[in-house]
Amino acid sequence: MTTEFAYFPGCASCSTGLSYEMSTQYLSKQIGLTLKEIPDWNCCGASAAHLINHDLGLALPARSLAITEEKLPGLDVVATCAACFARLKTTQHYVNQSPKNRSHIEGLIEREYRGEANVYGLVQVLHQNEDLKEALVANLKKTLGGLKVACYYGCMLVRPIEVVQFDDEENPQSMDDLMRLAGAEPVDWAFKTECCGASLQVTCPVTGKVMVEKILHNAQENGAEVIVTACPLCQLNLDMREKEVNRMAGTSYDLPVYYFTELLSMCLGASPKQLGIDKHYHPAVVCAESSLKDPVVPEAESDEEVLAS
Repeated sequence: MTTEFAYFPGCASCSTGLSYEMSTQYLSKQIGLTLKEIPDWNCCGASAAHLINHDLGLALPARSLAITEEKLPGLDVVATCAACFARLKTTQHYVNQSPKNRSHIEGLIEREYRGEANVYGLVQVLHQNEDLKEALVANLKKTLGGLKVACYYGCMLVRPIEVVQFDDEENPQSMDDLMRLAGAEPVDWAFKTECCGASLQVTCPVTGKVMVEKILHNAQENGAEVIVTACPLCQLNLDMREKEVNRMAGTSYDLPVYYFTELLSMCLGASPKQLGIDKHYHPAVVCAESSLKDPVVPEAESDEEVLAS
């Protein structure tokens, strides 16, 4: 797999997901991942457009993908946000199902779109590219020192499997594996692909908070010290609602919620402020800093061991 991609930042990259964007850019530069932002990209329509109007939900991602093929030919697309990834991938999948579908989409966006640029999530790219993983390990200045993490994929990153074709839809391991490379200890838990409530946090807040509480409870019950995610909406819901959940349910959860890129970037030398970790709702700086440990350097073999081998 290449290390150069067309980059779809998504709307949250300059607002609620700013620390995801900051840590993604830092991480990419440290490990040699080249991200070329798609010119004049637009909102993917996640969680709103595709529910209201099927054609609009396909046309919005298709426009950005068509621009990619025109302006950044030969490059596949990477999206950091799980929802953006799902919408872009769904559109590519739809167009590639039949010439009729392609013609329909081209009529909607009034430009050519061949569906040739593959779409990947950032977790997928880092997990499947051996060169990037080797660069990550080679450049570690610190490790996570056995920090117990609950890797939270949410409901959109690995579903539907026939579309995203990425990891196991019930028990995914890609983010867990990346955390292990940085010295963390992923916990085995039951809610890694459950929904965080998405926009229910606004429209039906009580129901939404119940969904968040179940995630926090299961993560803590299985020994997690922190939660790690790859979705701006998931991170926001868990991070911002934790205090509200404690007040509503009479609980005392104390689980910082990080983007996986934040923890990896800290291990590569970034400070919490460089990554925007100080902007989290639930305090997250102290836990992240205290988990960092010096890498264990293997002892050099003695002359006797070398001869024996």
